[in-house]
Amino acid sequence: MSAVLETRIAEWRAQLRVPTAITAEEAEELEGHLRDEAAVLLAAGLDEDEAFLIAIRRLGAIDAISAEFARTNSARLWKQLVLAAPTTPDSRSALTGLWWALGIGLVAAASFQLLLGSLIGWPGATTGPGTPAAYGLLTLMPVAALTIWLLVRRRDEASGRRRVLLALTPILLLTIGLALGPLGPRIAGGEWFALVALHAPIAAWLSVGLADVGAAWRDVPRRMDFVRFTGELAIYFTLLALGGGVLFGLTSAIVAPLAPAALPWLAQVGLGSCAVVAVPVSAWLVTAKQSIIENLAPVLARIFLPLVALVCLGAAALYLVGGAQRGFDREFMIVLDVLLVLVLGLVLYNLSARGTRRATRFFDIAGLLAIFGALVLDTMLLLDLIDRVGDYGWTANRVAALGLNLLLVVVLAVAAALSALQLGGRTPIAALERWLMSTLPAYSIWAAVVVLVHPLVFGTG
Repeated sequence: MSAVLETRIAEWRAQLRVPTAITAEEAEELEGHLRDEAAVLLAAGLDEDEAFLIAIRRLGAIDAISAEFARTNSARLWKQLVLAAPTTPDSRSALTGLWWALGIGLVAAASFQLLLGSLIGWPGATTGPGTPAAYGLLTLMPVAALTIWLLVRRRDEASGRRRVLLALTPILLLTIGLALGPLGPRIAGGEWFALVALHAPIAAWLSVGLADVGAAWRDVPRRMDFVRFTGELAIYFTLLALGGGVLFGLTSAIVAPLAPAALPWLAQVGLGSCAVVAVPVSAWLVTAKQSIIENLAPVLARIFLPLVALVCLGAAALYLVGGAQRGFDREFMIVLDVLLVLVLGLVLYNLSARGTRRATRFFDIAGLLAIFGALVLDTMLLLDLIDRVGDYGWTANRVAALGLNLLLVVVLAVAAALSALQLGGRTPIAALERWLMSTLPAYSIWAAVVVLVHPLVFGTG
């Protein structure tokens, strides 16, 4: 076989080894079958391109092969959920990623505890409440740890220096703005603590995205990869948090009879540090185990998208009939905003599943219904917020909520139109995907405005 064909087979072999359900020996066997098929086709008079492509199709897609091996080797999948012995380059690389995640996480956790101790004091000590800026810096630490871990993981790429500069710029600007901005001890209103602590990590998440996609940040598929990464990260972090909560409860029950005074230390130091370390460790789990559970987020989206569509439509009908005139309190607005963001996330993950599964009209219709219900709810929220501003004036909280809901209503309205056109066969599904991907930076930008600009406008001192 020619050098060109050998190169293509080598590339196919490298891609084949990405799913860890296939061992090196099994990949060797599959490569042998591919070579045999290609040789037969070449002997029949086909050129190298045709022989290679037809041989690949006869052998089967890599995803299908991986699924078949997963079915026949299901016990191995459970073993691969824990660390393998570091006897191969892949396993050594995975272990190196884990050690980096732990090291970066521990440094971030130590910094987190030092700042937290200066804000609320250590158990048994008294100190002031700190400043909103300090709480903003506190919430940036897990995001900074994740950003640094992603940069370390991709340090061998050609655009390494440019990636580092690009990724660190948003988080550095936020840090400087918080440190030098007006969110000092004289600023009025306890609302700033919650506003800054909530919006700072959202604004800083732009750094995580830039660290992950690098120079390809304009590329829609790479943004979709980052959305998948974010969803898997949230799932793993939730699982670690649930396990950590159970462990903390058991530890507290054991320690309480002997040293009840130690429980506040466990809560502040133990839970806080573990939560910070869990962020880069969750990211490592996503990258190390994605070949086994890479479709977990889209699968959950397929399960919950129809259910969320029913919830949104039911809630919209309920409040249109008898509840909208009562107005929405602050806590309920937060709940509805979370629901709206959840709808967009589920629609995105449903779109991401199209890469590996044949799309069904049922899920497209469910997505449209969820978007429509969310749009109705968001419109009612927006009108209620406008009424409040007219009656009681502008405040930082109201402007922050108004900006978010205005952004969501625009995103949802365009998404509803594109989804309806797609169901009617007049617009490709790629148009909806491009729209949702193009709006992702807007959430971080608005969060940064809340953190850095709002205090200049509404803060007093």
